[in-house]
Amino acid sequence: MLFERVELWEEWLEAHPEHPGVRLKMRKKRSSAPGITYDEALESALCFGWIDGQIYGLDDDYSLQVFTPRRPRSVWSQRNVGIIERLTEAGRMRPPGIAQVERAKADGRWDAAYSQKSMVVPADLQAALDASPAAAATFASISSTARFAIVFRLDGVVRAETRTRKLAGYIAQLERGESPI
Repeated sequence: MLFERVELWEEWLEAHPEHPGVRLKMRKKRSSAPGITYDEALESALCFGWIDGQIYGLDDDYSLQVFTPRRPRSVWSQRNVGIIERLTEAGRMRPPGIAQVERAKADGRWDAAYSQKSMVVPADLQAALDASPAAAATFASISSTARFAIVFRLDGVVRAETRTRKLAGYIAQLERGESPI
């Protein structure tokens, strides 16, 4: 879907509150092609209780970004918390977005919002990396986004057995020189 103006994207969000999600064709920042940018699309999505997902390259002017309604237990980023605070002050938040924020505040997800910049490698992952120079070298060479994704996914695991299995899988991939993400 391509929206040439933010208002059209917001009208679509208002008219489709139960839609499972869309792939938005978004104009890249340096392009002069018609369409809205990622930042514009994200702000509008957050206003309506939606969230961004995977992004796909398309061409020199556009990328495809997945947007879906936020799931009941989805985690919040500090970045999106900050954006929503700004949108709230500007009076842009809509009832579905406000409801998502209220639920997150009520169940603690709002206060537990993560920040990629303040990521700390957990002790079990660090111990496994210390025990495997090959895995440690690959971990150091992958992007900060990939490192964060590994830590974030491990932190989301509840059962100890599952965490041990996932950790072993990540280390095996890193030892082979592969990024697990």
